[in-house]
Amino acid sequence: MGQGLWRIARNQQLQQQGYSGQGYLTREHGRRIPANNVSSTSHRKPAQGGIDIYHLLKTRKSKEQEGFINLEMLPPELSFTILSYLNATDLCLASCVWQDLANDELLWQGLCKSTWGHCSIYNKNPPLGFSFRKLYMQLDEGSLTFNANPDEGVNYFMSKGILDDSPKEIAKFIFCTRTLNWKKLRIYLDERRDVLDDLVTLHNFRNQFLPNALREFFRHIHAPEERGEYLETLITKFSHRFCACNPDLMRELGLSPDAVYVLCYSLILLSIDLTSPHVKNKMSKREFIRNTRRAAQNISEDFVGHLYDNIYLIGHVAA
Repeated sequence: MGQGLWRIARNQQLQQQGYSGQGYLTREHGRRIPANNVSSTSHRKPAQGGIDIYHLLKTRKSKEQEGFINLEMLPPELSFTILSYLNATDLCLASCVWQDLANDELLWQGLCKSTWGHCSIYNKNPPLGFSFRKLYMQLDEGSLTFNANPDEGVNYFMSKGILDDSPKEIAKFIFCTRTLNWKKLRIYLDERRDVLDDLVTLHNFRNQFLPNALREFFRHIHAPEERGEYLETLITKFSHRFCACNPDLMRELGLSPDAVYVLCYSLILLSIDLTSPHVKNKMSKREFIRNTRRAAQNISEDFVGHLYDNIYLIGHVAA
């Protein structure tokens, strides 16, 4: 009912501005284009309770004025749908023409949450003078600051009230954000093991094949370029989390976190062996099975063979 009343009011406004149900009234020449000039569209049924949108889009004043129709002349839900496809830069440019439409809070809220999926401020009562457009600018500024200096970036988010000072909130922010530089993020997580612990627990590896789960893990938490204590820490945390997500599978296969740890290291070494152009003699499936079962004797040969096939067909687990 509310939409029907809105359309009636919109139709009256359109008629006052130069539109009618039979044609388009030009403001410059003060004449009406007869309905028979658009007879090709007369067979289209007008939208119920409102003006024929197809007719509105196709009717032009003159050839010089061909182009996009004024979004303010369309129903708001249609205008907002069109503007929702724009990025922040284009939306700012659109606000120069359609200020009320392009500055709508729902559009900027969608941009914020599509880029930064979690912020503490989303779950709080907004402060006085809050706007999602301003929040977008602050989030963008904070992300650039983080990519230069992670500690300063996190402090910036906290100073603006965007993030709470807790490892869990920081971990959620990192997990749901894709604009952070992975090298800076790796340095930050190496220093903040409390944040790393919470970040690992956000992953759900239930019913995932081990190499695929490892790929997903390293997409969020990038592996170091060289072996060392940090890589061992990551694999250890992943092994325990994978087992916690798949208790039934672990019992069925007879695997423990230590056995998964061995398998993860084997998969990383196999990935390097198969993908590196510097390795001439690639490891065969038989060699991989033999070497892996020496380190973890309880693992079945078929299961290890499936691991090899996955790396061979899909590629590196930590690329």
